[in-house]
Amino acid sequence: MDFPSGDVPPEDGADSGGGAGGASGILRSGAIMAVGTLASRVTGFLRTAMLVAALGTGALADAYNTANTVPFIVYDLLLGGVLTAVVVPLIVRARERDAAYGARYEQRLFTLAVLGLAVITVAAVLLGPVFITIYGGAMEGAQRDLAVLFARLFAVQIFFLGVSAFSGAILNTRKRFGAPMWAPVLNNIVICGTAAAFLLVSTGAVTPGSISDSEVALLAGGTIGGMALQTIALWPSLRGSGFRWRPRLDFRKGELGQMGRMAVWTLSYVIITQIGFAVTTSLSNAAGVLGRKEHLGDVGYTPYFNAYQLFQLPYAIIGVSVITALLPRMSEHAAANRMGEVRDDFSSGLRLCSVIILPAAALMATLAGEITTVLFAHGQTTVSNAQVIANVLEMFAIALVPFAAYQLMLRVFYAMQDTRTPAFISVSVVITNIAMAFTAYKALPTEKIIVGIAAGFALAQTVGALVGWAILRRRLGGMDGRRIAVTYLKLAIALWPLIGFAYAAHAIVDAALGEGLLPGLAALVVGSAGGGLLYLFFAKLLRVGEVQTMITTISRRIPGR
Repeated sequence: MDFPSGDVPPEDGADSGGGAGGASGILRSGAIMAVGTLASRVTGFLRTAMLVAALGTGALADAYNTANTVPFIVYDLLLGGVLTAVVVPLIVRARERDAAYGARYEQRLFTLAVLGLAVITVAAVLLGPVFITIYGGAMEGAQRDLAVLFARLFAVQIFFLGVSAFSGAILNTRKRFGAPMWAPVLNNIVICGTAAAFLLVSTGAVTPGSISDSEVALLAGGTIGGMALQTIALWPSLRGSGFRWRPRLDFRKGELGQMGRMAVWTLSYVIITQIGFAVTTSLSNAAGVLGRKEHLGDVGYTPYFNAYQLFQLPYAIIGVSVITALLPRMSEHAAANRMGEVRDDFSSGLRLCSVIILPAAALMATLAGEITTVLFAHGQTTVSNAQVIANVLEMFAIALVPFAAYQLMLRVFYAMQDTRTPAFISVSVVITNIAMAFTAYKALPTEKIIVGIAAGFALAQTVGALVGWAILRRRLGGMDGRRIAVTYLKLAIALWPLIGFAYAAHAIVDAALGEGLLPGLAALVVGSAGGGLLYLFFAKLLRVGEVQTMITTISRRIPGR
């Protein structure tokens, strides 16, 4: 669903800023993205569950997941942040200046991105051993050799990932939000098929020392092929939007300088955050090696990685959708120096996100064991392995609310073409994260290290949200804090019936049926459905406008309504 401008007309009688009308406009702009992201994340968790069943949560999975994280790290370091913070606002402003100029500007940026990605990909292939040294912690022997091989092979994804993301950014500036949210579904389907094929061709527990060349080729080919398909799938939508790529590098005077000044601070931000990620990944992998030596089971990077994937689901479904719809809109308001409207955009976005984020965090914390058992306790992964993931997920649940708020605040800075302030804020976030990670590694028992690292992540995100709020409050002349606080208070009250019902479902099923797939599924379905209905009832009773807006928007899309 494409809208002709950044703002969707509000409902009759509603305001166009921070009230229900503004929230309704954002929700409608993000509706198809939310559905697409939901499909992407559901298939993504199926992909994760299939990989956990095929690879387990031990040494083989740690090698695969660490190596497969490298392309995304390199992409984020050298291009990812630039797309979000620099390219979208610059394209929006170039198009506002002149439509023809904006089209040529897109061509130049796309050409530069393709050439840069090709060079980056080749360099990453050559630097595979270096990346594993940084992120692999104490990996050694066959596990390290396999991780290095995977890192070299998976580096090819950088090119496809970058082209896919750049294509998505161009589509977003043209108010075409659907394809970038749906394309990852194809990638997930390919990976699911790859994991299923691996289960069929492998026998017994596969380790880094026993994996065959054909099994390595299967995992690598499926992983790279999925990303390539995701990229190709965006081109029909690009052509439908009127974009035709004609390679050109005829940048005008000042264009590269403007982009470079913004990109320097964005890259600084990404580098700072990746330092923190490198430390936590390395320490998580080191905890996994220690756990295997101490016969404690699989307590390393893969459980942490899987819990993080679960943690991001609610934010990805609603937060990313709202942020993607808001960024062009906020960029337009900031370009016109209408800071009051930027403030209203932020307030509407944060309150709308919170309607989903808060109950999701509560359910994660209450039903973590059931969630991880249902998703992961299959194949090479036992219920006890799934419980390790659940312990980490409980800590990540605490981080969900401040994480979503912090990410939205960053987009406000980007809309104002300020990439320097986020870089400075990130210093406090990363210092907190690293300090807590080292403290957890040194002070906690081996089996609790990754839980402590997740707790440090939660504290770091809280620090980022508080610092970002304080700075933006001065920039925007306030943050609409009273309205946000009232909404949060009402939602917090509505949460308690949800938490009580979900906990009762957990306790009753556990006492009657014990642990396992079917008991976990029963508690999860009953607890989340019953708790969710109670939450909606009390939120409506308390007259939370964003909940009513969400219900109204969804009901209007039901056939016959």
